[in-house]
Amino acid sequence: MQKFGKQQSIKRVEDLRLLTGHGRFIDDIAPEGALHLFVLRSPVAHGTLRPLDLSAAREAPGVAMVAAAADLAGAGVTQAMPASILTQKDGRKAAVTRRTLLAEDRVRYVGDPVAFVVAETMAQARDAAELIEIEIDELPVHLDLAEGGEALHDTAPGNVAYDYAFGDSGAVEAAIAGAARTVTAEIPDNRIIVNSMEPRGAYAEIEEGGRLHVAVNGQGVWGTRDNIAKMFGLEKDAVRVTNPDVGGGFGMKASPYPEQFMVAHAARVLNRPVHWMSDRTEAMLSDNGGRDLTSTATLAFDEQNRILAYKVQNVCNLGAYNSGYGQFIQSELFTKVMPGTYDIPCASLECRGIYTNTTPTDAYRGAGRPEAIFVLERAMDHAARALGVDPWELRRINFIRPDQFPYTSATGMAYDVGEFERLLDRAIAEADVAGLAARKAQSAEKGLLRGMGFAYYIESILGQKDEFAEVVFGENEVEIRVGTQSNGQGHETVFATFLADQTGIPLEKIRVVQGDSALIPSGGGTGGSRSVTTQTNATLATVSVMTEAFAAFLAEREGVEAGEIAFDDERFRIPGSNATPTMLEVARMAREAGRTDLLSHRQKGNLDNMSFPNGCHVAEVELDPETGVVRVESYTVVDDFGNLINPMLAEGQVHGGVAQGLGQALMESVHYDEQGQLLTATFMDYAMPRSDNMPNIAFHTEAVPSVYNPMGMKGCGEAGTVGALAAITNAVADAVAERGLADRVTMPFTPVRMWSLLNDAA
Repeated sequence: MQKFGKQQSIKRVEDLRLLTGHGRFIDDIAPEGALHLFVLRSPVAHGTLRPLDLSAAREAPGVAMVAAAADLAGAGVTQAMPASILTQKDGRKAAVTRRTLLAEDRVRYVGDPVAFVVAETMAQARDAAELIEIEIDELPVHLDLAEGGEALHDTAPGNVAYDYAFGDSGAVEAAIAGAARTVTAEIPDNRIIVNSMEPRGAYAEIEEGGRLHVAVNGQGVWGTRDNIAKMFGLEKDAVRVTNPDVGGGFGMKASPYPEQFMVAHAARVLNRPVHWMSDRTEAMLSDNGGRDLTSTATLAFDEQNRILAYKVQNVCNLGAYNSGYGQFIQSELFTKVMPGTYDIPCASLECRGIYTNTTPTDAYRGAGRPEAIFVLERAMDHAARALGVDPWELRRINFIRPDQFPYTSATGMAYDVGEFERLLDRAIAEADVAGLAARKAQSAEKGLLRGMGFAYYIESILGQKDEFAEVVFGENEVEIRVGTQSNGQGHETVFATFLADQTGIPLEKIRVVQGDSALIPSGGGTGGSRSVTTQTNATLATVSVMTEAFAAFLAEREGVEAGEIAFDDERFRIPGSNATPTMLEVARMAREAGRTDLLSHRQKGNLDNMSFPNGCHVAEVELDPETGVVRVESYTVVDDFGNLINPMLAEGQVHGGVAQGLGQALMESVHYDEQGQLLTATFMDYAMPRSDNMPNIAFHTEAVPSVYNPMGMKGCGEAGTVGALAAITNAVADAVAERGLADRVTMPFTPVRMWSLLNDAA
C-alpha cells in the first residue's frame, strides 16, 4: 500500500526555470568571446569533390581557422565516424562505410560537410565560407529503395547495406502453406525529419589543467566522451563531456555527429572556446531522419481465425552512410515487438537496408518498435476485413492470455505480465464504440466520412539495464547525481520526487545533477524509455547502502546494534530512545562528527530484464471528401505503465508521443527531387502539427505492475508514438471503407492525397 503523497501528480519543478528564461542550453553556456564555427556543406547529392582552395577564406576578416579533410588528415585526425554494424543472415558483417568529419574525395548527400570555418562571429564565418568555391563532378544519384544504381560505397555493391533475417522461416513457410486463410498487405512508412525544438549544437573549450571539455545537447555523455577520446587519441580522463539543458532529442540526438568533433578539434588547435549551433534548414539537411521503409506483411490463420504464422519482409533507407545505430533500427529492434500482444507460434523477418543519396537515418521516437507495431496493426485490420471479422474480436481471439505469462514471444522476448483484454474492454467503453454508428450517420448528413481505428501496442524497453546513482549531502541541499539524461521529459521532478519518497528528504532540498562524465563513472543516458525504471532502481540501491551506513553510525553513537535500528522512509527509529532523526539530521550529525565519508553515497543498480508497457489507442476521424481534409475528432488511450511515480508527467509523455505520431500520419513527409535536393527544408514546405490539429486526448491507465523491477514500473516515453501511427491510419481506412478504399490509404493523409484518392476512385 502506498503512503499518502506517493504516486501523486506533482508539477514539474524545472518548469519555472525553463519557462522564465533561466534554462542553460548550448547557446547559453558558451562564454562571451567564444569563437563561432560554420560548416560548409555540399550543394549536390553525389559527386567527386575536387581539392578546395581555402586561401581567400583564411584571409577573411575575423577568421581564426579554416579546414578541409586534408587539413584534418595533416593534423592526424583520420578516424572515421563510429557506427554499429549488423550481422547479416549469412553470418557476415554488414557493409562498413567510411564517414569522415569532412568529405575526403566524394560527397554523398546534399548537406555532406566539406569544410568548416572558425571566426570571431558567426557572420564572419559565413562570409568567409562563401569565398570557398566547391567544385564537384556530379555522379548519378540513387534514391530508390531498391538494389542498383551508382554505388555510394565500394563496400556495398548495388547499394545494399545488409541482408538480414530473423526467426524460423521454415516453420513460418510451412504454417502459411497449411493455413486455412492467408492475408498479405504492403505497408509503407513515410520518412520524417525529427525537428526537435532546439536544433543540434556543440561547444568545446580547454579547461584549466588541459582537459578537453565538450558540451553537446545530446542524450548522454559517456559514449560521446569515448568517441571523442578515440578520435583524437586521448585518454578518456582527458575528456569531459557535459549535456546542458536539452530542448528535445527523440533518438535523433543520440548518435555521434561530425560537428561535435569539429568544435573539439578547433578548440584544441586554437586553445579558445569554440561554439556551433545549427539553424533550422541546416538541421533538416543534416540531422538523422526517421522511419522510411516499406514492409510486406503476411498473416496465416486457421479456421477459427487464430494466427498460425506471421512473416514480414521490409526494405529500409539508411541514407548515404551508416549512422550510429542506423543498421539496427528496422532489423533487430523491429523484431523486439514484431509479434505484438498476440499468441503467434512462429514469425520471421527479412530486412534489406539500402544506401541512398539522402541524409542518414537512425532512431526516431520508438526506434523500430513503432514501425513494427504499425505494420502488425495495419495487417490485423487488413485481415479483419478480408476475413469478415470484427477487428476488435480478431485481436481478442489472438491475445496472449494472462495465464500464459511469463510468455516468450515468437521473436524470443520474455514478456513478464499483461492483461490485454482488460485494457481493450476499457478502451471500448471510454471511446464509446457503441455510439459510433450514430456519429457516422450524423457525419454522413453533413456529407462527411467518419471512421474509427485502433491499435493495441506493446513496447520493449531498450538500452543499458544498469545505472549509477550518487546522493551527496551538502550543507543546504542534497544532490542526486544520475546517469540518465533529461531531454525535456521532467527527470528533475521524477528523480527528486522518488528520492524524497524513499528518504523523507524534502523535495525542495533535492537537486538533480545529470549530464557530466566527470561526476558519474558511467551511464546510459536517455533512450528506449529506460530512464525511470533503471534510474529509480539505482536510487533504491543507493538509498539502501546509505540507510545501512547511517544506521551503523547511529548505532555506534547510541550504543545499540545496527540491526536494531529501523528506517521507515522518513525517520530512523532507535530502540530505547525517543530520538527519531531524519536523513538530513543524521547527515548533519555526521558532518559535525567529521565523518565526511557519510556525506556521499554511490551505488550501481542492475535489472535482469526490462519491462513491456502496452495499451490500446483509439482514434476517431472525420474526412471531408470535398477538400480531403482529415480531422482527428477524438483520441482515447488506455495504457498499462505499471506503477507510476507522477501520473501527470506520464500523461504528458503520451500527449507528446501521440502528437508526433499524428504529425507523421497526417502531414509530415520528406521529399527529394530527382537530383537528391531536399524539397522540404523549411517549415514553409515541411508541415508540423499545431495545436489546432490536436484533439483532446482522453488518457487512462490500468496498471499491471511489472515483476522485472522492484517498483513495478514500465517505461512510458515512447509509447504514445508506438500506438498512434496505426490507430490514426486504421481510422482513416475505416472512414473510406464504404468506398472500397480501406486498403489503399497511405501516410501522410494530406488533403491533396485524400482528395485525389477519393476522386480517382470515383
